[in-house]
Amino acid sequence: MTGFRCGTIAIAGRPNTGKSTLLNRLVGERLSIVSPKAQTTRHLVTGILHTDDCQFVFIDSPGLQSRHRDVLHRTLNRRASDAVRNADVVAFVVEAARYGAEDRAVLERIPSGRKVVAVVNKMDRVKRAADLIPFIERLSREREFAAIVPVSARSGKNLPELLKVLRDALPEAPAMYPPEQLTDRDERFFAAELLREKLFQMLGEELPYRCEVIVDSFREEGKLRRIEATILVERESQKGIVVGSKGAQLKRMAEAARKDMEQLFGGKVYLGVWVKVRRGWTDDERVLRGLGYG
Repeated sequence: MTGFRCGTIAIAGRPNTGKSTLLNRLVGERLSIVSPKAQTTRHLVTGILHTDDCQFVFIDSPGLQSRHRDVLHRTLNRRASDAVRNADVVAFVVEAARYGAEDRAVLERIPSGRKVVAVVNKMDRVKRAADLIPFIERLSREREFAAIVPVSARSGKNLPELLKVLRDALPEAPAMYPPEQLTDRDERFFAAELLREKLFQMLGEELPYRCEVIVDSFREEGKLRRIEATILVERESQKGIVVGSKGAQLKRMAEAARKDMEQLFGGKVYLGVWVKVRRGWTDDERVLRGLGYG
């Protein structure tokens, strides 16, 4: 198709700039899990948007950060760096009227020859649009951007303008995926992610970073999906917190995850969840490789 464009767009930025919310809004589905806590995203999540003249292949990656220093978080930082190095275009997401050392550190990891579109998110939190002008001027001095686009991922404001800019930055190429394909991940992956999202949303500040979700089995029985999952923690005391008094906390998280799965999968779900202790899993390279963090 003459003039058709297609390419990969890495969504990069420090934690909590709204990268996952942006991906979900752009593709129209909740593919990336969201929470107020930093580095909720651990895996590269591909979201595909197909239009008449372009296929956008968005890649949501972990937020680059230095807060945690174990093997897990070093692996996540490496994943994020690889994503921006290999993409055709980088959507560098910053928070409106807030730019600091963490943002600059992310920008420095993007190769100098890569096309970068600066996405100024959360513009709805700025009282007057005119207040964004000096911020955008300061940002423009940080690097030669292909464009700087203020948006609100939460409300969808200015996202059509962002898509136009991103399309212009992509190469002319045939589509990489069939028009109906939304992601390269399967339902088993999203089942684990939706349960892990509840850990971030319902547990304390630090504990979710010491938890992982493993889907032990995923079977379709007619219209029912029967899912068995394990939540890994590092210590017995953490297990007690996740389970809660008489199992109430675990039941609450599993029920919320099950409802989200039914909405995403479009059918009934049985979800069985257990909690197991695997000491030091976040700092054990062998265990992490087995969990898909190679």
